Amino acid sequence: MITGFVGVMMLVIEYVNVLSRGRWQERLKRRRWGQYVLAALLGAVPGCLGPFAVVAMYAHRSVSLGALTAAMVATAGDESFVMFAMIPRTALPLHGILFVLGVAAGALTDAVLGRRLTARLSCRADFSIHEEAPRACFPRGRLLAQWRHCSAARGTLCVSLALFLLAVFTGRLGPPEWNWVRVSLAAVSAVALFIVATVSDHFLDDHLWRHVVRGHVPRIFLWTFGALFVMHLLVEHWHLEGLIRDNRWVVLGTAGVMGVIPESGPHFIFVTLFDKGLVPLSVLLTSSIVQDGHGMLPLLAHSRRAFVVIKLINLLIGLAVGALVMACGA
Repeated sequence: MITGFVGVMMLVIEYVNVLSRGRWQERLKRRRWGQYVLAALLGAVPGCLGPFAVVAMYAHRSVSLGALTAAMVATAGDESFVMFAMIPRTALPLHGILFVLGVAAGALTDAVLGRRLTARLSCRADFSIHEEAPRACFPRGRLLAQWRHCSAARGTLCVSLALFLLAVFTGRLGPPEWNWVRVSLAAVSAVALFIVATVSDHFLDDHLWRHVVRGHVPRIFLWTFGALFVMHLLVEHWHLEGLIRDNRWVVLGTAGVMGVIPESGPHFIFVTLFDKGLVPLSVLLTSSIVQDGHGMLPLLAHSRRAFVVIKLINLLIGLAVGALVMACGA
């Protein structure tokens, strides 16, 4: 269920990202506080596309170092999808907190480090954004032709999404009752099925099949399965839940250090620990602040100095906020 939900959400967000090409850049070029708010908003959107867009703007010197910090503090990468699937009641307010912290962190970063450091760390190389025409999302006049010569990718995705949607409707996946979680699963799955059935072959192959299905979904499945399996061993066989609860500060520091890894996956462990009631909110919050999924990988390719600076800032903020929340008993 988790892998299916993550997959369909990624399909929808990839579709929206291409359909709204160019609009991120125009919005991010406005006033400094507007940059912080929009960058944090892009970061809070589940997935890596929002952070990628902010990195692209930073590479073009369209936004400040503080705006980039705001996006990376606010983002939880692909793990956001998993949190909304596993802990939806916590995920929504948590992302609201990340958004507020991102805006504050962005303003504080520019105020402390100043514009000179921002200019020194900014990279001069261009970073391209997808600029396909919107007609690739709904190619009128070619829909029937595409289905007459249906590709293996389109057929596989349509059948898989239809089966997933049927499983949600019959209650075999998701909550047994029709609550907002089950309704959301069904609605997003239906939208994803419509997208896969109508987009152009080029869009389907390059964006949905290669990027989402082949690039992200297998990794999401393996990390989720691995985290759940490890939690099963820790709780059901090794009975280490008491050791984890008694060493919350060590777990908090571990969550911060693991968040430095520019990869989607390690954060799943702390999401699962929180879901099992083994760690408090402070640990999940620290991990969410420090880690940024794949969002920092383009920055690593363009400016390693900026990468290190942003990661250090995120680590300090994550540990400070997490320690404060844990000291308050949460």
